[in-house]
Amino acid sequence: MAETPKIVDRRSDIASIGKSVVIKGELSGSEDLYLDGEVEGSIVLNGNSLTVGPNGRVRAHIKAREVIVHGKVDGNILSAQRVELRRSAAVLGDISSQRIMIEDGAYVKGSIDVQKDVKSSPAQASVPASQAAEVTK
Repeated sequence: MAETPKIVDRRSDIASIGKSVVIKGELSGSEDLYLDGEVEGSIVLNGNSLTVGPNGRVRAHIKAREVIVHGKVDGNILSAQRVELRRSAAVLGDISSQRIMIEDGAYVKGSIDVQKDVKSSPAQASVPASQAAEVTK
């Protein structure tokens, strides 16, 4: 007898802030967040993802594992893994991440710093800078 595959509904694992909600202050949590409202202050979602919806307006510094922007962000974005700027995104601030994807039409004003994944090259992680050139040859 074949087992039926278990269907997992990921939407239940994502917290949501609607487009009529305005938050001023620090927003933090330990689950993924879909934000379509307005936040002013700071957003810290260590180990989780933040999606700024098309109606989302963020005037805050963002720190999360993954950040996807459809709306407007005025502040710096620090991501542990990846940042996606969709076609309708507008970001005024610096972005720092291991990976970044910018769709045609997205607006960015600020610096972009793509960090090297330290885990992907363990041989170079323990080598002093003076010897690093020899290892990469």
